[in-house]
Amino acid sequence: MTTSRFGQPHGASPVQPVSSSSSSSRSTPSDPAPVLALHDVSRVHGEGARRVNALLHANLVLHPGEFVAIMGPSGSGKSTLLNLAGGLDTPSSGQVLVEGRDLASLNAAERAAVRRRSIGYVFQDFNLLPGLTAKENVQFPLELDGCNVRKAAAAAVRALDEVGVSELADRLPEDMSGGQAQRVAIARALVGERRLLLADEPTGALDSNSGTAILEVLRRRADDGAAVLLVTHEPRFAAWADRTVFLRDGRIIDDTGPSDVDMLLDDPESGGA
Repeated sequence: MTTSRFGQPHGASPVQPVSSSSSSSRSTPSDPAPVLALHDVSRVHGEGARRVNALLHANLVLHPGEFVAIMGPSGSGKSTLLNLAGGLDTPSSGQVLVEGRDLASLNAAERAAVRRRSIGYVFQDFNLLPGLTAKENVQFPLELDGCNVRKAAAAAVRALDEVGVSELADRLPEDMSGGQAQRVAIARALVGERRLLLADEPTGALDSNSGTAILEVLRRRADDGAAVLLVTHEPRFAAWADRTVFLRDGRIIDDTGPSDVDMLLDDPESGGA
């Protein structure tokens, strides 16, 4: 799916929904290798009466250049899925592969290296380091991975400029508004050559115009070849995606094109949000 110069998403033909037991991949032999693949993934917390099925038998595949939105009511498993995709949690069963590497088979240091090099993660609560300026927060992951300080700083300034807050480069998080901190957090996720971008409600602290500008950035990254996974409650933001995956009670219940988003949300039989 492409977008117009002014950020309006061009329509894409809807695809047929699939059940949660089927893979969300629509790959053909000529498709590139997936950036992200979840194979029959479940995440269960606790036992007995305290057992919580946070995610059940999820199958999801993202290829380079694909933008997928995740929607569903609170507690449906959206953040759990994102944490598993980003290697911040490990599945109770099933496999999570990033660029072909099974994250559960890696030790903590190896998973951290995958996150630094391959995954950009936008957290709901920003997770900026309070003692570092905006520029230092953005360049920090690059420096951890051995990048030259000068090159890391230059890349950080470019990322801040891309999200429209280059003037905040020397400002500490405590001196930023919520919307400004969110943009800095997004810049940190964008910096470097990461091929998988995971965004958990990245527009939550932004006004409508700023939210649209951030969706333009994410769409552009997908068009440039990154795989983007976006959690959102907003149908208008989900419409930027190539397809939308709906979760309910820890299960993927639908996987549909953007033109079907409003219909599924309004249909009580679909289990939409």
